[in-house]
Amino acid sequence: MSLKPILIHGHAGGPNPWKVVLLMKELGLSYEHKLWDFADLKKPEYEKLCVNGRTPTIEDPNTGITLWESGAIVEYLIEEYDKENKFTYTSTPEKYLLKQWLHFQVSGQGPYFGQRVWFTNYHPEKIESAVERYGNEIKRVLTVLDKHLKESGTQYLVGDKYTYADLSFVPWNMLLPFIFGDKSDAFHAEIEKDLPSFWAWWQRILNRPATQEMKKEREANFH
Repeated sequence: MSLKPILIHGHAGGPNPWKVVLLMKELGLSYEHKLWDFADLKKPEYEKLCVNGRTPTIEDPNTGITLWESGAIVEYLIEEYDKENKFTYTSTPEKYLLKQWLHFQVSGQGPYFGQRVWFTNYHPEKIESAVERYGNEIKRVLTVLDKHLKESGTQYLVGDKYTYADLSFVPWNMLLPFIFGDKSDAFHAEIEKDLPSFWAWWQRILNRPATQEMKKEREANFH
């Protein structure tokens, strides 16, 4: 029986829905992507789907499940649709290490990157100490990834293949040029020099066809 398209509710500028889009592409799943204006996320129509008023939310007609929070959606899609375990492991300790890195992305990368975006581009007053703090936290998060990859001697975060743990970091990493603005070239040069294991890992991921497809789709919808 053919699967029906899964509906993704997202916002073009928000990184987290694109994490879901990317996983859908890697899994070869059919999807529809409804983009909401940011102001409409707190209105009753959307809050009926996600009481938190944030994106992404998915509606899966194949299972009848509506789910929000990107990390939960990633785990759901893997459990329901990655039957060949292409992007996951069922062995111990790998299956738990995958969750470890996903949780680090959700609790570490996302909030710090997001706060830097806020204080750089949207906060009504310029607070240099906040901009500096979250810039330093971004560097710390990338350093954690670099250190792990260097010490493990592997090309990916868990085991010997690209998994949902690696994938989860992609959309926020893609925002680094926007986050650092006119300083982004200098930041990237610094990262390439100081964090070579991270940089090599990031280039491998960027060159994946699904990553490039997601990037093009996001750029076409970004406004």
